[in-house]
Amino acid sequence: MKIAFIGLGNMGGPMALNLHKAGHAVSAFDLSAAACDALRGQGVAIAASASAAVSGAEVVVSMLPASAHVESLYLGEAGLLAQIAPGTLVIDSSTIAAATSRKVAEAGAARGIAVIDAPVSGGTGGAIAGTLTFMVGGNEADLARARPVLEKMGANIFHAGGPGAGQTAKICNNMLLGILMIGTSEAIALGVANGLDPKVLSEIMRRSSGGNWALEKYNPLPGVMETAPASKGYAGGFGTDLMLKDLGLAQENAMAVKASTPLGGLARSLYAAHSLAGHGALDFSSVIRMVQKAG
Repeated sequence: MKIAFIGLGNMGGPMALNLHKAGHAVSAFDLSAAACDALRGQGVAIAASASAAVSGAEVVVSMLPASAHVESLYLGEAGLLAQIAPGTLVIDSSTIAAATSRKVAEAGAARGIAVIDAPVSGGTGGAIAGTLTFMVGGNEADLARARPVLEKMGANIFHAGGPGAGQTAKICNNMLLGILMIGTSEAIALGVANGLDPKVLSEIMRRSSGGNWALEKYNPLPGVMETAPASKGYAGGFGTDLMLKDLGLAQENAMAVKASTPLGGLARSLYAAHSLAGHGALDFSSVIRMVQKAG
């Protein structure tokens, strides 16, 4: 299958590589020359532009930072939807506003192009291992077409509902993730301030009622878990500014539907303060620095 992949960042790069390894003819593109070079070095064909990448593609996959990037890529006279052949399947795995996903899906339908939103969870580790969770918004028939592609990048595929539903599920998940990372950080910092061994404390909580994903796979304290971004200088992973963006999307959605999300709002404020302190490019688990005892 000929697949165009647009967006080769920390998540998109490994996802495109897994499609390539699965035997698909991948034509990839990113505005970052370094990102393109990294994939080219592993045998992935790099196109000269997004337009060149989608030429003749049966499936187009995109993984971009925000709603504005997705709208710019697909919509308007110069957008990809005006260049992609009718019958093509578009899978957008960016985490964006549900309204934007619906807008792109409607524009695609008007041109005979199927568009589904399929944001992911699982972090860079999941992207590399091909074990991501996909939360899909779109109709059943389009999801059925997408499954053979999604299965090469992920281990779990959920149909959340119609266009935009995947995005709604994703912001609910990431709001909870942002909240639980702060709570986990506070608990570990409290234990360490009392002289507890952070590895022992983390294991106690992991196996007790406080157990959660951060304790299982993404411990926020350096040295506790070798594979976590915390032990790599908080490099890579899921940036604080990306978490802040997702928490903002959650709060915008909560206001629109008049839902009460007080902890989500507090989490957004804390990550905003962490970003303003100069940590926006670090992995979001670096939020533990806000609550660690000095010295």
